[in-house]
Amino acid sequence: MKIKVGLIGFGRMGRFYLEEMLKSGRWEVAYICDVSADSRELAKVLSPESKVVADEQVIFDDESVQVVGLFALADSRKKQIERAIRSGKHIISEKPVADTVDREWEVVELTENTDRLSTVNLYLRNSWYHREIKQFIDRGEIGELAILRVCHMTPGLAPGEGHEYEGPAFHDCGMHYVDIARWYAGCDYKTWHAQGINMWNYKDPWWVQCHGTFQNGVVFDITQGFVYGQLSKDQTHNSYVDIIGTKGIAHMTHDFQMAKVDLHGVHETIHLEKPFGGKNIDALCDLFADSIETGIRNPQLPFMRDSAIASEYAWTFLEDAQTHDLPSIGNLRTLEKIRERRKNMKNGYGLLQNNNLESIINP
Repeated sequence: MKIKVGLIGFGRMGRFYLEEMLKSGRWEVAYICDVSADSRELAKVLSPESKVVADEQVIFDDESVQVVGLFALADSRKKQIERAIRSGKHIISEKPVADTVDREWEVVELTENTDRLSTVNLYLRNSWYHREIKQFIDRGEIGELAILRVCHMTPGLAPGEGHEYEGPAFHDCGMHYVDIARWYAGCDYKTWHAQGINMWNYKDPWWVQCHGTFQNGVVFDITQGFVYGQLSKDQTHNSYVDIIGTKGIAHMTHDFQMAKVDLHGVHETIHLEKPFGGKNIDALCDLFADSIETGIRNPQLPFMRDSAIASEYAWTFLEDAQTHDLPSIGNLRTLEKIRERRKNMKNGYGLLQNNNLESIINP
């Protein structure tokens, strides 16, 4: 028996979920909801078996719908989560789970006081490379975990291209890296110092580097920014995880197509190279389907609490950066050139969402 789901929000992430759910064969996508007429027209083409609606309440009122997927803007999620719990639905949500820290913690309280299952897409936890590295560490191959280094710099989304409810780059994207570092450390942050820069004289820092310690003494540095050569002739990026123990190391890098893992332990040296895996939505949906079918929550599923913690620390680190010298380098004319170039880019990083029906169906 397929699990009946309603998807709310049919932008970029909503389309990813639809694709993976249809591919898996475990889900019946009963509804797709979006306020945009163009998105609804696209949904009718991509999923003709689904009921396509503009009013999300139709989904909450249908008692046969077991799960709701919340993929609209962050400012809509708390209200949708309240409705989902009242109507007895399980919940898959994109991050962050609300548009302010206070509302995120209200969501945590709501979801932790119900028997309905809920999870959030902290996609790095579902990646094959982080799981391989974590298992290697847990086997004692690198000795005691000591240093966590995480870096993710791409051209990515430029300022003003979709961060209205998720904040600057270090929150919108960076909270994933704040989360994965905490996942490895196994405890919460203790101390931190952050440095940012207002690239192109934009009002918010679009590059932030934060270092500090966890409660167990592990030290970290996290670097994130969508500042990596936006106007270069041939775009590139720099993304890695470097984990150092008292006896060995684990290293990962990727090119968004393939991921490479190098593990140097006391007993084993392992080199792995496999497809990157993107947002790992297939893994998240399978874990959630398993949990619904068995009635036992899979321990690999992130909690809403995990998202709220990562979001709060990402905001905290951003705020810390703003208390230190925050230089502005470049000018808004350069930023306008970046935005103009990105409007028409076909290949690159963090490409803008294409809402043209014909070009999506026949790319």
